[in-house]
Amino acid sequence: MADADVQALADEIAQLMVQRFGGARRGARPDLETMLRRRGGALPRRHRKAARRLAEAQREARAPRIARQIDREPALRDHAELVRYLRPLGSGRRWANTASNIAAAVMLGLMVLGAVILWVLVRRGHLG
Repeated sequence: MADADVQALADEIAQLMVQRFGGARRGARPDLETMLRRRGGALPRRHRKAARRLAEAQREARAPRIARQIDREPALRDHAELVRYLRPLGSGRRWANTASNIAAAVMLGLMVLGAVILWVLVRRGHLG
C-alpha cells in the first residue's frame, strides 16, 4: 500500500472525527494521531482500537521500505468500520431522534404523574 493511500484513509477519518466531535480550530487539518489524543475517548472501544491501528499504519507508511510491506486489507477494513460509525447523521434522522427523545420524556412524566396520583388516592383512603 502506498504512503499516499494510507495518508488519505487516515486523513479522511481525522476529518470525520473533527466534524463529529470537534477538537480542531477552524481551517486546521490535524492528523489522525492528534485527533486520537484530543477526542479519541469519544469513540467506542472497538472503534478506538481500529483508529489506533490505522494511525499505526499511517506512521509506518512514512518510511518507504516499510510502506511497501503494509497489509492493505486490515487498513481498509478499519477505515470502512470507522467511516460507518463517524459518518454524520442526516437531518431527517436527527429530527426523528429528537422527536423520540421528547416522546420518551413526556411518557416518563405521565407515568410519574400517574404514580403520584395513585399514591395520593391510596394515602387518602379512596382506593384499596
